[in-house]
Amino acid sequence: MVAVTTLYDALLVTRHPAFVKDAVAVIDAEVAGKRGAAGLAVKAGYGAVNRMNPDLVSDALVALLPELVGRLERHWYDYRVSGTGTFGEFLVERADDVAEELLEVTDGRVAASTMQAVKRVYATMRPAAKRHVIDALPRVGHVIERHAG
Repeated sequence: MVAVTTLYDALLVTRHPAFVKDAVAVIDAEVAGKRGAAGLAVKAGYGAVNRMNPDLVSDALVALLPELVGRLERHWYDYRVSGTGTFGEFLVERADDVAEELLEVTDGRVAASTMQAVKRVYATMRPAAKRHVIDALPRVGHVIERHAG
């Protein structure tokens, strides 16, 4: 049997600050790589957020990480037991399910929000969010594997 360290222990206990820094770099790279009109809108929104509060993305990620990691835990275990490929490849093979599981976290947070403006903005962005999450899975898998592998 393969000994599998939990993602929670690896990412949130042992390597938390370094992982958060690298995860924010993944978000930055994903945003920078967006193209076309939709890419311009994503970049403009992300830039505005960072100008208002340079720590907002990092702070939001820290707040969401326990739930996000919880959604990925089963996939990490299955990947480690399989012993094949990279975690990014493993996630891509299950992209639709993984993206939906991760977006359920943000969907839940937004639904619980009392801020109507946040709900309106999220509602306009949510239809494209799954595609963005799927596009990011190789990088997400890489940074997770680097810190937890």
